[in-house]
Amino acid sequence: MAIKVDNTSYNGEVLERILTVATTSNELVEKGLIHVIPGVEKKISIPRLKTGKMLQKRKEDPQVTDSKGDFHYSEQTLEPHDFMAFTVFNPRAFESIWRKWQPTGNLVFAQLPPEVQNKLLDALSKQVQFELGDHYVNGEYADGTDDTKLMNGILTQAAKAADYVLVDVSKADTMIKKLKAVRAAVPKAMRNNPDLRIIMSVDDFDKYDDELTEREAKNASETEVNRKRYKGITIETVAAWPDSVIVATLCSPDADGNFFAAVNLQNDESVIQIDKVSNASELYFFKLLMKADTNIAFGEEFIVADFRATPKFKASTGSSTGGTTQGGGTTETGK
Repeated sequence: MAIKVDNTSYNGEVLERILTVATTSNELVEKGLIHVIPGVEKKISIPRLKTGKMLQKRKEDPQVTDSKGDFHYSEQTLEPHDFMAFTVFNPRAFESIWRKWQPTGNLVFAQLPPEVQNKLLDALSKQVQFELGDHYVNGEYADGTDDTKLMNGILTQAAKAADYVLVDVSKADTMIKKLKAVRAAVPKAMRNNPDLRIIMSVDDFDKYDDELTEREAKNASETEVNRKRYKGITIETVAAWPDSVIVATLCSPDADGNFFAAVNLQNDESVIQIDKVSNASELYFFKLLMKADTNIAFGEEFIVADFRATPKFKASTGSSTGGTTQGGGTTETGK
């Protein structure tokens, strides 16, 4: 069966509390780092509007030729793909451990107490949220039957952008130096934006935290975690974030940020169908249908240092103009 009961200390009595495995859930959503657009059934666009410099000397009779600061409109797309969670189980597997709550006769799911039903649903929902958290970050979509290729995550989509800012940290031998290089590459207009965040993996932050502790005064406590900030910029750690990738960008649960997600329902993770496999069957199923996709709005506001052995963000070997390479990002060098 898909659901397994592990209870090595079972002594014939019903467990007073049913423990579910703690999961990290979907951190991008829970931490307010991504704007979720609900009710999206098909491909939609994220409008992007930029202007050039407009101010100029006053003219009594401005002409068309005096125009400055044209509007530049472009779009990014969100195209949710269908996927599901589905598992089958036999309620009779729980007869013994939940016997105290049971009426006489064979156990069926409808007779499971609400507390038990809620625990099962909660465990399923947490697992779905946990898996979605990884897909939101690292997901890659592909046609076919590969269940690992469900949707495109933020890093996958950002790597496709032609204008992300790629920071070279090959000469930076500490996490502090890498963060310094990333911050230096952040456009000055973004640095004081309250939505500016640095996103990194848990392990990379631990390295940064250890470096801070080692360089502090002798009275620094080695048992305390330093604040998650660098030069006033809040650092967010995400469990699904890969090691050796540091990103600085604007993050918000509203449309002011740079991360977007489209889903078919506001609370996809809670919409679950539970029923018998067939009228004559003792088996029941959990089924959850959903659609989701992610993308970034502005590549030039996505500053990334990718120092993995096989980086996904890299400058193209093609021709370059003004520091921008085809198919890659504007390269900034950090030391």
